[in-house]
Amino acid sequence: MPDPQSPTDRDEPLSAPSAAVDSGTAQIASEAAEPDVPAGPKRIAVIFAHPDDAEFICAGAVARWTAEGNAVSYVLLTSGDKGSEDPAVTPEILVATREREQRAACAILGVEEVHFLRYADAMLVPDLAMRRELVRVIRRLKPDVVVCQDPTVRFVDQSYINHPDHRAAGEATLDAVYPAARDRMTFPELLEEGLEPHKVTEVYLAGAKDPDVAVDITAHLETKLAALHAHASQIGDWDPDEMIRTWAKETAERFPGNGEYVEAYKYFKLD
Repeated sequence: MPDPQSPTDRDEPLSAPSAAVDSGTAQIASEAAEPDVPAGPKRIAVIFAHPDDAEFICAGAVARWTAEGNAVSYVLLTSGDKGSEDPAVTPEILVATREREQRAACAILGVEEVHFLRYADAMLVPDLAMRRELVRVIRRLKPDVVVCQDPTVRFVDQSYINHPDHRAAGEATLDAVYPAARDRMTFPELLEEGLEPHKVTEVYLAGAKDPDVAVDITAHLETKLAALHAHASQIGDWDPDEMIRTWAKETAERFPGNGEYVEAYKYFKLD
């Protein structure tokens, strides 16, 4: 389970995301803080470590963005093959279960594609091989926007140590986005596969240590909760709804004026 949004002392975001992604309207896009970011629809790649990670910390924004006409793809580095305490469940059974659950969650959210890279759960290492694989995926999907985990979050308060896969996935994704996917002479073997360089223009770090943009998910909170409940093997008898609502309401209090329920991100507009 990912960590909750980290507190911030700021009352207002330091920067604004592309309005084409955050609002989906051409009128607001014309007033965006980044006028060189074109209006939507956008191609958005959500790149995370495990099935259900995204549902905990960014599915509200995903539901909003798909409703606004953006095309969202998921890329999961693992299929969560270690995520069970049941001695009768094998890794093979768990992979099939968790991939099925993730596809069901994505269907609820309106996500167009789900890609499983099937690295071993709990063993992610952000090495050059993983970077190359993510560059391959980015060049194939050609996303305008990438959403990934914050690799700088090692712990939250005295209650949560961040999963090493979360940090590894975030680090490998950022390294793939910049500069590897952009640069022609990085991984030249990918050129032989017909994969030309691609420049990602926007990045959102989910579950960020120092978030600076707010996305109003009030109208999409119920969709987020429904998608989270699709992960039945992980949820079990636990009902996460109150916790998710509390996180989103507390985040809204840190970013006043952005709605009753909010997800917060660290945002980058790349040149």
